Amino acid sequence: MLLKFYKNINETGTDEAGRGCLAGPVTAAAIILPESFENSILTDSKLLTESKRELLEPLLKNDCICYGIAHIQPKTIDDINILNASILAMQTAIKSLSQLPSHIIVDGNRFKPYQKIPHTCIIKGDSKYMSIAAASVLAKTARDAYMLKLHDEYPMYNWKKNKGYPTKEHRAAIKKYGITKYHRTSFKLLPDK
Repeated sequence: MLLKFYKNINETGTDEAGRGCLAGPVTAAAIILPESFENSILTDSKLLTESKRELLEPLLKNDCICYGIAHIQPKTIDDINILNASILAMQTAIKSLSQLPSHIIVDGNRFKPYQKIPHTCIIKGDSKYMSIAAASVLAKTARDAYMLKLHDEYPMYNWKKNKGYPTKEHRAAIKKYGITKYHRTSFKLLPDK
């Protein structure tokens, strides 16, 4: 299915990646695409292979009007909770855009007003609208690259593969080695016995 624009040529789409992870940041991207932008592969990043996301990333960065990416660290996630950290990540990504959007479209159902710019929350927006899908790809590729760097520091958790998500392997490593400064201590890191 070909994605479309929401309603506005100066809209920014925003989305986050890593909300359900046990370690690492929650990462968001915001992007403004030109009205002429088209891409037949682009969709929700979760539906794309890693190689397709990596193919799309430079195309999106090259063809967009502007984009922004923001990482919110585990300490902040623990302090303000993951929902507020996800919204903060999206707002920080929007703030870093070189052009102020006239409308914000957000993947999901929760957002907080930002600089009096009108916004619309769209459930499954990353599989409906181009700018949200593009933001989902940029957030995912930026977060994956970030977790790859953290993997070099703590290879025993295999973050290059699991990216901090709660896999059996990741939880087994937490049980064996304990937690790092990159783990989210407000999350349930190990299941109840």
